[in-house]
Amino acid sequence: MGIRQVEVYHVTLKYREPFRIAAGVSTEANNVVVKLVTDYGVIGWGESSPSKRVTGETAETVGRTLDKIGPKLIRMCPLRIEQDVELMDTIVEGNPAAKAAVDMALHDVLGKTVGKPLFMLIGGYRTEVMTDVTLGIKSAKEMAGDAAKAVRKGFRALKVKLGTDPAEDVERVRAVREAAGDDVQIRVDANQGWTVKQAIDVLNKIEKFKIQFAEQPVSAEDIKGLREVRRNSPVPIMADESVHSPRDALRLIRAEAVDFINIKLMKCGGILNGRKIAEVAEAAGVPCMVGCMSESEIGIAAAAHLAAGVKNIQYADLDSDLLLKDRLVKKGGASVKDSARTFSKGCGLGVEEIDAQLLGKPLRIYK
Repeated sequence: MGIRQVEVYHVTLKYREPFRIAAGVSTEANNVVVKLVTDYGVIGWGESSPSKRVTGETAETVGRTLDKIGPKLIRMCPLRIEQDVELMDTIVEGNPAAKAAVDMALHDVLGKTVGKPLFMLIGGYRTEVMTDVTLGIKSAKEMAGDAAKAVRKGFRALKVKLGTDPAEDVERVRAVREAAGDDVQIRVDANQGWTVKQAIDVLNKIEKFKIQFAEQPVSAEDIKGLREVRRNSPVPIMADESVHSPRDALRLIRAEAVDFINIKLMKCGGILNGRKIAEVAEAAGVPCMVGCMSESEIGIAAAAHLAAGVKNIQYADLDSDLLLKDRLVKKGGASVKDSARTFSKGCGLGVEEIDAQLLGKPLRIYK
């Protein structure tokens, strides 16, 4: 039982509209899709959505990393995932988004081999996942309009991007709360956009708008600053860019710098390490969220299965595929209705049909 072939594809997926956060504006996602073919006929799909800002990766670096990893995977047993991930780590240091694509594909193979949806094999704690939908940075009036539209579509949680101007950020939150009503959860994310002083000031001003938590208010490297914000904020603090690994999670927990941790498969290298982060956090009584970069339905399905399987992952921000105009998966994956991500009847990730035209021809084949 082994991996017979590894195929690598580059896909460009357009956003429905320009998506702005504190760090910049995105109009398209440049992702890499991995297809694993086993010698017993089972196929696994995975996806990398790299971020130069967060992990230092691009689609080009992912391709170069897979040039090193791909040939070494041939004849490896796809069900020995911990061993396969260890192999990747010995070949290439870092590059978690590239490794995440392989990790997803391995887990997809696992589920298909066993004949079960993946979430049932990694804990099976819940059968659906409630996700928020993200409001990119615009004027307060425009964001209020976007919030009202999201609520009409059935979303019960909103993630509000902030971090450009403190005074405008407060007004954005006020407008969104008024438009969304009192029953909708609101989370804010500054994407490292504030100073410590700004973060404390803004969070104290927006507390009255019933904010569930604030994500990465200050620079990822400023752990002391993050701790200071947490100590002086009435709003709970979630770390995102500060946590890439189980070791990072432990470091921030020991520093008393976080109330929550956002796990992203692209930051940590995939489902296996995502589970490890959740376990470290659970031991310390710190709940987790699973978030996303710019994944299509493939990556979102993988993250949704992780969120469904693991008890300590109590929140989800899995909406990047909804922000994309292009649909890479034609059938299967994790659909969404009224904020709930539910799973197809397919095994593994449940991805049943890929758009061949969007996928294109493989850039690389290792066998």
